Amino acid sequence: MPLPKLPAKPADILDMTGMPVPKASREDTATAAPRGRKRQKQDQPGTVASADAANATDYAQQDAVDTAPAGIAAPAELTEPTPARGVARGAATTAPQAREQADSKGRRTTTARRADAGTGTAPAGGKSGSTRGAPVRAANTAGNNGLSKLFVLDTNVLLHDPTSIFRFEEHDIFLPMMTLEELDHHKKGMTEVARNARQVSRSLDALVAETEDVLTGMPLDALGNKDATGRLLFQTQNMEGRLPVDLPNGKADNMILGVVQTLHREQPQRQIILVSKDINMRLKARALGLEAEDYLNDHSLEDSDLLYDGAMLLPNNFWAKHGKDVESWIQGGTTFYKIKGPLCADFVVNQFVYLEGDSPLYAQVREVNGKTAVLATLRDYTHKKNNVWGVTARNREQNFALNLLMNPDIDFVSLLGQAGTGKTLLALACGLTQVLETKRYTEIIMTRVTVPVGEDIGFLPGTEEEKMQPWMGALEDNLEFLNTGTKNDGSSGEWDRSASKEVVKSHIKIKSLNFMRGRTFLNKYLIIDEAQNLTPKQMKTLITRAGPGTKIICLGNIAQIDTPYLTEGSSGLTYVVDRFKGWPHSGHITLQKGERSRLADYAGDAL
Repeated sequence: MPLPKLPAKPADILDMTGMPVPKASREDTATAAPRGRKRQKQDQPGTVASADAANATDYAQQDAVDTAPAGIAAPAELTEPTPARGVARGAATTAPQAREQADSKGRRTTTARRADAGTGTAPAGGKSGSTRGAPVRAANTAGNNGLSKLFVLDTNVLLHDPTSIFRFEEHDIFLPMMTLEELDHHKKGMTEVARNARQVSRSLDALVAETEDVLTGMPLDALGNKDATGRLLFQTQNMEGRLPVDLPNGKADNMILGVVQTLHREQPQRQIILVSKDINMRLKARALGLEAEDYLNDHSLEDSDLLYDGAMLLPNNFWAKHGKDVESWIQGGTTFYKIKGPLCADFVVNQFVYLEGDSPLYAQVREVNGKTAVLATLRDYTHKKNNVWGVTARNREQNFALNLLMNPDIDFVSLLGQAGTGKTLLALACGLTQVLETKRYTEIIMTRVTVPVGEDIGFLPGTEEEKMQPWMGALEDNLEFLNTGTKNDGSSGEWDRSASKEVVKSHIKIKSLNFMRGRTFLNKYLIIDEAQNLTPKQMKTLITRAGPGTKIICLGNIAQIDTPYLTEGSSGLTYVVDRFKGWPHSGHITLQKGERSRLADYAGDAL
């Protein structure tokens, strides 16, 4: 029988329906059986490979043998003979990667939740994420081929966290030449971005000095970073990947995408992941079928809803389960209760617990030891006789906040809440009382981040305090309210009526964040307003300025972040709330109810 005329297209898409099919031999049957089992696995949830992707991998493997760049070793699978590669192509499937567990140190490493071991690429629109903790080791990390991941870092990741190259544990880091070029462009100036660029350059220079052959990769643990066991690779040759979409060639983002595409083609068995803080960059990468992730190592929490709020509602059967063998005593006008029960293990030191109903309880956790806890009753600042500079608490959370602010044993207080909840007013009233009446502190220092909501108004004339004055409108508004209460409140005789507006202002200093480095504050009451716009590094710089007898209060609303590249999870305010939780000399409370006006409350809910 004459053979049919073959069409001029690749053999993978030939129409074989008209050709006679020979009987399968015993060897072919044995080879096809496991191939069929692999094909069934592709139909299961969690797999993304297809026959077309596997064929494309075969062609990419053939090209990678000849075009593997110097300094990046080609996987061992690429050197296998063609028949073996053909069998592997038919059996290629994706191995879904296990979700990574959080380690005891709470480190965060950007890793992919699924890897395509057959093609090395992810489908367009596929999900990609990051989990907290150290990556899963060895074969569980990179699939069946046992290769570690290769993370390609965008420039904004290095500018955001200059130590990010040491945060990926056993995985390798690849820096495109365009990333180094952009680092050089941003190194000039006195901004935080310029300082980070210079720090990254110094770290890279130190790594190069410790390595004899840069082409084979530099060990990341050469400078003492024991957690980073991978290698750092530089782009050492031209990698102009042919992107399927016609994108401008001169743009830095597109050049980095071309490098990632080339790495995918040259190392198909390895998982290549682009890490970028630029959302549009990640969107373009995923549209091109490349894996891309955000850098989440600096995130304290994945979800801001899980942020510690400082208060816990007790169940109605609390005393039924914890009322046995209760010890109580009175010390310094405060009643203490020592209770035992299963709920005590969930308490946090200085957390507020409350029970409402016929027998209400409002207390603060002072000690936690296994299933035993010590609770202390609170001072009722809702009563007029306990007013603070004429201010009384209007709700439960404000009462909790005043107990923290007036406690001399609490050195650090963080108050979160939406606009109009009274954060600045409460902090300022407690500060004036403890500076002018009890003389616990010498003066109030107030500072904030100068990040405009709209367009910048340009340079301002005057001294440091005069330049900061336009940013301190909230301070002026609250001082006006407090001084009005001083004149009109009938109970004003209980505290110093002679504190005029000028005397009050003389004890309040306004400082800029730009001049805080190297200072030490002794016996000061430091208020950091709009703290949600601070980075974790800036927050550390401020808090470490505290000397003996200094109290620091951080105020902010994580829903109103104006600083670029900062999110609710990476804000410095979220960072300190999470890190200071449980310290005996710190406290936190989230204010829930707005008290500014009914118009402001309705606008906050409806708009």
